[in-house]
Amino acid sequence: MILYTMMPQELIFPQDSSVFQQQQMVNYQGVPLIVEKTDNQSYQVIRILSSDPQHYLNANICPGSKISLLNLDR
Repeated sequence: MILYTMMPQELIFPQDSSVFQQQQMVNYQGVPLIVEKTDNQSYQVIRILSSDPQHYLNANICPGSKISLLNLDR
């Protein structure tokens, strides 16, 4: 079986599910992201899930950057 996906193998076949329970998918300014909560008011961007190349050029949502809880679209 061949899977054609942009997701890493660890997300499709997780070894330790406790790591992925801390991560969640959110929309930030219309861009789908996988984030991890760092404290009460902020999240750290883990991965950009968009297919739009312009979203990858946005320095505010690059992986590793912090985003505020108040700006999330839920």
